[in-house]
Amino acid sequence: MQGVFTGFATISVVIAVGMLLAHLRILDLSAQLVLSRLAFFVASPALMVITLSRADVHQVLSANLLASVAGVVVAAGVYVVLARLVWRRALGDTTIGALSAAYVNAGNLGIPVASYVLGSAAFVAPTLLLQLLVLQPLALGFLDADARDGRARWWQLLSRPVKNPLTVGSLLGVVLALTHWTLPTFVAAPLALLGDLAVPCMLVAYGVALRLGPGLGRAGSVAELATTSLLKLVAQPLVAWFVASVLLGVHGHALLAIVVTSALPTAQNIFVHATRYDRATVLARDTILITTIGAVPVIVLVAALLG
Repeated sequence: MQGVFTGFATISVVIAVGMLLAHLRILDLSAQLVLSRLAFFVASPALMVITLSRADVHQVLSANLLASVAGVVVAAGVYVVLARLVWRRALGDTTIGALSAAYVNAGNLGIPVASYVLGSAAFVAPTLLLQLLVLQPLALGFLDADARDGRARWWQLLSRPVKNPLTVGSLLGVVLALTHWTLPTFVAAPLALLGDLAVPCMLVAYGVALRLGPGLGRAGSVAELATTSLLKLVAQPLVAWFVASVLLGVHGHALLAIVVTSALPTAQNIFVHATRYDRATVLARDTILITTIGAVPVIVLVAALLG
């Protein structure tokens, strides 16, 4: 359990630093925007190249992936139906809301949790690759289309994601992993250094937004926020457990890994995307905050029941 608390404590401290810097007026909302753009266009793509080049992509074809896909589809699908039929959200806002309800923090939190709680970071690789190569490019395609004219055309969904820096970085990392080709030091070292900026930039920017932006639940629908949070913390891990245990017959440590991974909170980079496209930023920010706090007892409970 120490790994769970260590991972969450690390994230909380860096977010608190961002809040403190904003409180002291060292950073303002314009600085938050700069940090978010730096993470989106430079640091995160570099991090994806380095991280995925070292991943075992063959783990994508596993029960872990199937159960993770089921959890994502149900959580995101329920939100999309409610957003379009009940809250009448536009395409971009719906996309960010769906990501908030289903896109787990598989990188900067999932990796340490998998390492310390599950025994190996490899357990989070299927979810990481699923999100980076399928869910994120698809979502960014919708966001790009919405930013242009509010309509998602099929050729935009096919062409625009591969022009996105995060997607390009992810694809390069997968190619390197599949070919077992190692980047020369003069390329890998700068990429690794730039990649190290990604998580701190995201978390500091998030802290600034928490301090200077609207208070929790003061902008947007409280019911919508409750929905995204419950879908992420309750529905997604429950669906993953059901598919893995009941339908696929997974048991023991492998089942624990699947459910813990699905119970991870919403990723901070969803707030970066929301800021980049100016869509549902408050919903993304508040869902990240609630799920990051709520994931601690949820993961502890999962570990106690299945560990």
